[in-house]
Amino acid sequence: MPLVKKRELPLRVSDIMVKNVITAKENEKIRDIAIKMYENKVGSVVIIDDEGKPIGIVTERDMVYVLARALPPDTPAWMVMTENPVVINENALVIEAMDKMRELNIRHLPVVDQSGKLVGMVSFRDIVDFTATLLSILR
Repeated sequence: MPLVKKRELPLRVSDIMVKNVITAKENEKIRDIAIKMYENKVGSVVIIDDEGKPIGIVTERDMVYVLARALPPDTPAWMVMTENPVVINENALVIEAMDKMRELNIRHLPVVDQSGKLVGMVSFRDIVDFTATLLSILR
């Protein structure tokens, strides 16, 4: 029986990421962040420092927490954000992003360059869209 060479599809995170990431600073009010999420139809906002590096993330889950705890709308982002968010390098393989999201049960993965600066975002929806496209090609 001949040996079959396993082929890899070398798609990188940078091939499927969204480049226009909605960001905020750690002192922005959660009401303003909620407005950004609503107006841009996104499920998360990345909190960045002055160098453009992610220091936190505010997600829909965090907004549920805000509502459940009846926090005031002028609460700063740093009080509800997930600090030191899990990130992935733009050159990582898409399969690595999928594995990381599945293992850590996260739906939003900020993408960073070699210096750690935010350059994009990969969401669970991006992964589903990518997978659907692959499956349609294989039909």
